[in-house]
This record gives sequence, C-alpha cells and structure tokens, in this order.
Amino acid sequence: MNWVFVHGWGMNSAIWQDFPQSCADQNPAYCVNLPGHGGHLWDPAWRDLSAWANVCLQQAPARAIWVGWSLGGLVALQAAWQAPERVAALVLMTATPRFVQAPDWPAAMSVATLAQFHDHLLADPQATLERFLALQVRGDEQARQRLRNLRTQLATQPPPVPEALAVGLQRLAEDDQRPRLPDLQQPLLWLFGERDTLVPAGVAQSLARCCPNSQHQIIAGAAHAPFLSHPTATLAAIHKFLQKIMSGKQGLIQFSDCFRLD
Repeated sequence: MNWVFVHGWGMNSAIWQDFPQSCADQNPAYCVNLPGHGGHLWDPAWRDLSAWANVCLQQAPARAIWVGWSLGGLVALQAAWQAPERVAALVLMTATPRFVQAPDWPAAMSVATLAQFHDHLLADPQATLERFLALQVRGDEQARQRLRNLRTQLATQPPPVPEALAVGLQRLAEDDQRPRLPDLQQPLLWLFGERDTLVPAGVAQSLARCCPNSQHQIIAGAAHAPFLSHPTATLAAIHKFLQKIMSGKQGLIQFSDCFRLD
C-alpha cells in the first residue's frame, strides 16, 4: 500500500524528512506539496479546499493511506470525500474538522488569534512564518533544537507564496467539516499532542460525538508536531491503528515492512 503525506500551513514536504516514513520498496511514500508551498505552482483561482485537494491528488498515487498534518489534515479529508476510491485510510495529526472556536466547539483556536496571524502575515510574511514555526514546538521538551531543525528542513525548498499563505489561513478560519464526517467511508485515526497549543488535545472528546466511528490517541509530551518530537510513539499509534483495521485482509500491508522504529 502506498502512502501520501500532506504537510501543514506555511511548511513544505521537506518537513517529513526526519520522520521514518520510508516503507519497503512495495510501499512507497509520496510527500506532496500544498499549492504555492515548497515551489509548487500557485494559481489565484485555487481558493477552496476542493482545489487544494485536487492539487494533492495530482501528486498522489492511484490509492494510498493518507497522512495529513494540521491544515494538511483538512486537505486529506477533502481528498477522501472527493476521491474515496483513492484514499484507503486517513491518519490526521494535530488536525481538527474546525480549527476555530464556536459555541459548540470550545477546544479550538480563538477567532481573534487567527485574525492576528492574518494581519501579521500581510504586514510581515517572514516574521509571521518564524512565529508560526515557534508555535509548532511550544511545549516540546526539546523546543530549541526542534526549531533549529525545522528551519534547516524547510530551507531546502522555496518559501511559500504569500497569497497561498493567506488563502490557507482563510481555510483554517472558515471551513467546518464536521457535518460531513458521518459520511466518511474510510477508517480514520486522529492523533493529538498533549501539549499542543494550536489544536488542543481536548478536541478528542468533541470528536467522539461528531465522529464516533473514528479512533483517536493523544501522544504524551508532544506539541503540534508529534511526528517530529515523538516519532516512535507516533509510528506505534499508526501501526496499531492499521493492524486493527486491516486484520483479516491478508496481503494488503506487511506491517513488519511498513515502519522502521529504530
């Protein structure tokens, strides 16, 4: 089975380079770039999640397990609805169907915080990205070193297009995928970081109500990027999820070949 990895806002596909996602030869991994990120083409007409999902589907194989991080989780969900035959299962890391707070959705980012990000982005895109990088590792036990590693990884690809960043923030502020969750056909695992300040782990309780058929796990000690700070625990959670959903389906995935946990 193939794998597709979708990065988050302001990042690029190089973010996955330290995550042990290299599977056996028969299980290749595709680390895609969001529109206008990592040197990927940007079209001003790409304003909604449907267009962003199409861009990622064009970079993806015919069928795969999709792993989406943060904003990439929204895009992966959209891809699953648009092309269900191409998405075998979903693993959504520190993602949520609604990123901003609502009366019935308290475990989320405040609207004011996201609005500040947008205002700062217009005034100084580079400084805003630096601030966002710092938020990725806030609460991480090795935050300083993790931040240095992030800067190094992201610098291997071109910086994101400012307009793409603005549209990405708009999607985080406006999109609410909760109503469509009951229609999801694919098995779904939500992974949260215990110390995440962008997507609080408390959202897991809300998801138990609006998406009861999915699974979730909180990675102890992790912040917004558990695949960077706690790769072994993150991979173990994915491994356990896949073993459960694939039990009885012989030959689909050889779990001993899928992950290197050392």
